[in-house]
Amino acid sequence: MGMSGARGTGFPYLLVGTWSLTRLALLLFVFKVVVFPGPDVTSDVSVIYQGWFEVLRTGTFPLDDVTWQYPPAAALAILSPALLPFLAYTSAFFVLACLADLAAFALLAYAGRRPGRSRRGAWMWVVGVPLLGPTVYARYDVMVTAVAVAAILAGARHPRVMGALVAFGALLKVWPALLMVGVVRRRAWVSAALTAGALALLFAVAMPGAFAFLTFQRDRGTEVESLGSLVFHIARHHGWEGQVLLNYGSVEFLGPYVDLVSTLALMLTGCAIGWLLLWRLCATRFSAHTAADAAFVAVLLFTTTSRVISPQYLVWLVGLAAACLVFRGSRMGLPAGMVLAASFFTVLEFPIWFAHVVGSDGLGITLLVVRNGLLVAASVTGAVLLWRDTASAEAPEGLPGRTARTGETLNS
Repeated sequence: MGMSGARGTGFPYLLVGTWSLTRLALLLFVFKVVVFPGPDVTSDVSVIYQGWFEVLRTGTFPLDDVTWQYPPAAALAILSPALLPFLAYTSAFFVLACLADLAAFALLAYAGRRPGRSRRGAWMWVVGVPLLGPTVYARYDVMVTAVAVAAILAGARHPRVMGALVAFGALLKVWPALLMVGVVRRRAWVSAALTAGALALLFAVAMPGAFAFLTFQRDRGTEVESLGSLVFHIARHHGWEGQVLLNYGSVEFLGPYVDLVSTLALMLTGCAIGWLLLWRLCATRFSAHTAADAAFVAVLLFTTTSRVISPQYLVWLVGLAAACLVFRGSRMGLPAGMVLAASFFTVLEFPIWFAHVVGSDGLGITLLVVRNGLLVAASVTGAVLLWRDTASAEAPEGLPGRTARTGETLNS
């Protein structure tokens, strides 16, 4: 990353100013003061989220809607605009999304002032989020990412807080559970297990159908922006007879061999999980930045191999990359840069030129090849760097050859 990592003791005027201007632009887009090119990305809030809101406020989940594919705590995000009753639902949601963005930024900026830390993480967040365009404020993923960032930054000094935040995040959107892959403190694991169990029981008792989302997720196909979709984008030019349709809340390929490609994607995700388990068994050096680096790599692997790569998924990666770069010792600078580039190509493929993606024309395929290629490269690079930093026979320069826990112990 070429951004300044200087600690600095004064007020970060440039950092705060850049955040303010870029977020003002995002708000102008979602409030449609300025029209962003491409399809309207705010319809999910005004139509889908608001429809769920009306059901959830009655005390039950939208069990008849297969597009509800989220764990039970997601209800809190959908219901959150009720906190601002003086605003319309969509307006309140956009404001709360911006506040979640601000919370993540404030945490990253504050953490970057401590010894051994850097403001590179805050800059990563400031630059990366607006690269994704107004989609960031029109989905609840930015709220989940703020929780994940808080969990990573809390991990070094407050393991129990980290565990509780990870559990809450996982019940918001599952993927934050991967943040635990590099955690060695037993207190964090115990806290995560107790919090997850208590929240799951509470939702199961209080609201029927809390875990129906598991069935809906199982039936998903291959989404048109995923890595596997490239097979069908190219096959359409060679006589493949399938279709592109709105299915389970996203635009997916339906037709011959889609089930096969979806199964292969699941197998690839399984291989990624297997590699993470192998890494954890072989890792012998755990430094202050290891948990953040491991979380970033884990979510990168999960995202890249998924049957669905929705544009808002990139905000997860931006947030975790930012949390990594807070630590001066992090090895994730190059993969973080690749994620920034992938974010730029993501806003090009959705929403700006999404019609070309759906049409599988030359521009659409090129955008997906570049974006998904960057994610693959970031995943492989991140995995190699993580292995070399923690599990290789020879420690990187400046690190001891044996286990270094930086104050952490396996049974603390």
